Amino acid sequence: MSARTATREPAPAVPSRPRIADDVTVHAPDKEGAPWVIQRGRHRYFRVQTDLARLARAVDGTRDRTGLAEVLGPPWTPEAVDVAVRKLADSQLLDDGTADVGSKRRKNLTSWIRFAPPLTVQFTLLKPERLLRRLTPLINALAHRAAAVVAATAVLGGLLALAAQGDELRTALGRPLPIAVYLAVACAMLVTTCVHEMGHGAVLTYYGGRPSRMGVMLFYLSPAFFCDVSDGWRLSDKAHRVHVALAGIATQLVIAGTGGIATLFVDAATVRDGLMVFTVSTYATGLLNLLPFIKLDGYIALMSHLDLPHLRDRAMTDARRFVARILFGGSGYHRELPHVRWSVAYGLACLVFPCYIVAGALGLWAGAAQRLGGIGAALVLCGLGYFVYRLGRGFVRLLGEARAAGAHTARLSLATSLAVAAVGGLLMWVKLPYSVSGGYVRDARGEVRLVLPPSADRSVIGKGTTVELFRSGLAGRDRTGSAVVTDGRGGNTTAPLSAFLPVRADGLPQPAVGYPLTVTGTPADRIGTAQVNAGTLPLWDWLCTTYVAPAWRW
Repeated sequence: MSARTATREPAPAVPSRPRIADDVTVHAPDKEGAPWVIQRGRHRYFRVQTDLARLARAVDGTRDRTGLAEVLGPPWTPEAVDVAVRKLADSQLLDDGTADVGSKRRKNLTSWIRFAPPLTVQFTLLKPERLLRRLTPLINALAHRAAAVVAATAVLGGLLALAAQGDELRTALGRPLPIAVYLAVACAMLVTTCVHEMGHGAVLTYYGGRPSRMGVMLFYLSPAFFCDVSDGWRLSDKAHRVHVALAGIATQLVIAGTGGIATLFVDAATVRDGLMVFTVSTYATGLLNLLPFIKLDGYIALMSHLDLPHLRDRAMTDARRFVARILFGGSGYHRELPHVRWSVAYGLACLVFPCYIVAGALGLWAGAAQRLGGIGAALVLCGLGYFVYRLGRGFVRLLGEARAAGAHTARLSLATSLAVAAVGGLLMWVKLPYSVSGGYVRDARGEVRLVLPPSADRSVIGKGTTVELFRSGLAGRDRTGSAVVTDGRGGNTTAPLSAFLPVRADGLPQPAVGYPLTVTGTPADRIGTAQVNAGTLPLWDWLCTTYVAPAWRW
């Protein structure tokens, strides 16, 4: 049986007459040579050998170990039955006698709300199986080579259309757009993500599987849809499983390509800009989905192609043991994937990449959240705390691997001390450029003011401080001028939202602190973003000043 290598709680005592749990189903192979599959609930699948599947079907609560061995026949013995039954119990496939009303309610709740570490929460909204069954004729009509050629043409055509409009594309991504355009793009992205997930379910349905649930999730702080296609593990043909995994990306890229082609036929500049932003965002998220280092479609496709369940978890275990051996010594390590030569390198990438994603999410959303109020600044602080917690938890697991492998206590203590000293050295001696971001506003008299949100670090602002002025967009910005602060005593005021975010809106006033500026050449835009470069700070000071201090400045 393929099982996760993560540490489990001790399995409950196995009854003398074991019984399979009510939510467990044993699926026979759909063709000769394919594995048996044991399904627990709606989204957990275990691929097992024939003998273990026969045992799972036989444990009905009426026989003890000896009786099961007699029914199953050679090579089963009471001792072998006992070992196998304990494996079933460890995987929570047996009825442990706790299925009271309260536990049933908790299982029902967890079937609708699930948390997947490190930073994903799923909320089930519907069971899509019946809907997709009704769409089977349409799915069958699209499943032929001509449809694939049309899809590929759309994807390539969209890219060529964007390339042919390079100047217009740079303008759309480098200037603020109306809030209505961003809302339309966000809604279109959510609809596209929904269709993306339906694509997974449709292909699984085409191959005879059953998508179990569909809903919305927070994926590394970003909203998205999901469709649970775990039932694809019952498909005996691994190529079919790869097709299911990649169906969503293919659907998304076709939508992006269609949007790119449509930009050639839109005359209204604002609509064309919004369509270009949507197209680029859809292409980018589709390609991001191909990365195999987190549990996205690319990983599922890789795992399916290699036919290795829990590939990522097992590779990360190999990587942790590799690092533990180097740092702490010990000789009791074993490889989870000894036949996969690149498992350690892949596991290291899987360990590091989520940290990169979380750090990127903090960098992307922190500034915007901090500018919008104390609650946003507090949420950023919580996100940083969770990031530090995950790093600490990873180090504790590393120590656990070393202890299990017989590493000496002295070596553990020395290596831990050196690791702490190295982290302290990085925090003290590594320096990062520090800047304060805000905006500028030119009033009707032509006077220009620097405006900063209340959470900004105003200690770096003084008379004569140099300020750079920009026109900012969703994915770029152009420097439009520079200025110096003429009076370091800021005053409370308000500023439009467009001074802090790349949106075109004169309304939505935000609390701010204003400083008069003397500009070198009046910028063409009346409102824009501004930045004050304040030299460099040690890493610890940079982290505190950037992420921690704003929560106390409101």
